[in-house]
Amino acid sequence: MKLPFTTPPKHLCLLRLSAIGDICHVLPIVRTIQKNWPETRLTWIIGKTEHALVYDIPDIEFIIFDKSRHWKAYGDIRRQLKNHHFDALLHMQMSLRASLISLMVKTPIKLGFDKKRAKDMQWLFSNHKIKYQPKQHVIESFFCFTEALGIKQKNLQWDIPIPIEAHRFAENYIPKNHPTLIISPCSSMEYRNWNIQGYADIADYAITKYGLQVILTGGNSTIEQQYGNEISHLTQHRPINLIGKTNLKQLLAIIKNSVAVISPDAGPAHLATTVNIPVIGLYASTNPDRARPYLSQDYVVNKYPDAVTNKFHTAIDRIPWGTRIRDNGTMDMISSLDVFKKLDALLKK
Repeated sequence: MKLPFTTPPKHLCLLRLSAIGDICHVLPIVRTIQKNWPETRLTWIIGKTEHALVYDIPDIEFIIFDKSRHWKAYGDIRRQLKNHHFDALLHMQMSLRASLISLMVKTPIKLGFDKKRAKDMQWLFSNHKIKYQPKQHVIESFFCFTEALGIKQKNLQWDIPIPIEAHRFAENYIPKNHPTLIISPCSSMEYRNWNIQGYADIADYAITKYGLQVILTGGNSTIEQQYGNEISHLTQHRPINLIGKTNLKQLLAIIKNSVAVISPDAGPAHLATTVNIPVIGLYASTNPDRARPYLSQDYVVNKYPDAVTNKFHTAIDRIPWGTRIRDNGTMDMISSLDVFKKLDALLKK
């Protein structure tokens, strides 16, 4: 058996454990396979947290990796895979954790990233590689997997189910005919976070100039709770603070009923893309050409070139693709005025 397939395979395994943004990026690949090969069975090895977002997508068998169980989690995966045999594995995560799991997948074809891009020695754990393409967005790099399988079409769909209970939750906070702006201020990587005063400024600006309702969203971590409390304290017109008060389905329903989302490079920015809500993405520490909200290029606040010049004294095309700048203060290169202008442009359009 070799790639590309000349007939649809019987059973494929996808390996992508995390994070929420990348799970969103993988979904168009899943939809592309489902549309072109509707009879092909799909098994997705996924993280426990991320499974809560996509668990109810039809026609996918999910095998859950619970990292909180530490080494026992690998035994759990081995037992669940015991009687599975696949035509191919799509090894879509460059991490040692995922690569160890790949060793348990019984298949003649293990398709991974090309050696030039395969971090954490992922190239050692695959026997087929996708074709190297420079300077791709993450979604485009994932589509290289379906191309290697033999599917040329790209089906840019997400279609994440939202339960009726989640819609009702959203309706409690977003009345009909009350346009709402979502601010999701934090990333799990703190170096990607903009400053608290900036978020307070944009919340007041959205409320006073446009009469928008503003909702703060996020997880239950200490830093997110701090951001929510301090943003609320600094604003003249208090936003609704839902930080730590939603699950992923409720968050998706809230976003779906908004007019826009403001977020750094984090999961909620990509959740918004799945429901076709525009995102004002705040980028200085990471390259938006690689990781921006895929459908919101026009609304990205992009200070990454300035950050690269400041740190490396050179241009973007002279540093490795995907280089991140983790220095304190990098995100402060973004001004409140930068965000005001993007919000003006978005609402005008």
